[in-house]
Amino acid sequence: MSKLTGKVAVVTGASKGIGAAIAKSLAVEGAAVVVNYASSKAGAEAVVSAITAAGGRAIAVAADVSKAADARNLIDAATRHFGRLDILVNNSGVYEFSSVETFTEEQFHKIFNINVLGLLLTTQAAVPLLGEGSSIINIGSVVSSLTPPNSTIYTGTKGAVDAITGVLAKELGTRKIRVNSINPGMVETEGAHAAGFIGSDFEKGTVAQTPLGRLGQAHDIASIATFLASDDAKWLTGELIRAGGGLR
Repeated sequence: MSKLTGKVAVVTGASKGIGAAIAKSLAVEGAAVVVNYASSKAGAEAVVSAITAAGGRAIAVAADVSKAADARNLIDAATRHFGRLDILVNNSGVYEFSSVETFTEEQFHKIFNINVLGLLLTTQAAVPLLGEGSSIINIGSVVSSLTPPNSTIYTGTKGAVDAITGVLAKELGTRKIRVNSINPGMVETEGAHAAGFIGSDFEKGTVAQTPLGRLGQAHDIASIATFLASDDAKWLTGELIRAGGGLR
């Protein structure tokens, strides 16, 4: 029997990149998956098709997690279609970089609303449905400890994710709900390509500082998420797992 047989998961921001890889990995281990997307319906449907073609169960659900009604509808989709909820992966996130002298209020609210408020609203909607042994997995970033220049807003959101993970682990621990964060280093995704990171001097510099000598791949993060979702990680909560190939 697979590690997650009978479990149901919601993965936010799962139409591409790390979220898509996590959704597929959870499904391989037997979980039914709600694949959330904000704008890329085609991407989410492609993830669902890949899961169902391999014999898994999945549906795609549109939701802007920074809006309470959307977050509730997304979580409710798990019980409407699959009857329960056991795993929540808070992966939705955006990033933009600017100096402290050039950032805008609009930029601040956009990034904090999705990266922080969205995580909280989705978790708030999910908690009443999560039973003993359930797992919440937040996707943070190594930037919260590396604190690179020109990233005050984005790094601020990921520092908030670190702190929220610790608080929720204590708050929900009495209900035997585990809360952990995966903090990836630089990962090769569609977003990283679109932002111009891949093939840049920034990529070369990052790889040069990474003991394992390469960028992360989405499946590197997905396998950790699957571990955290399973009973193999039943003694882990409140942990911030750096997943950057040794990048410090």
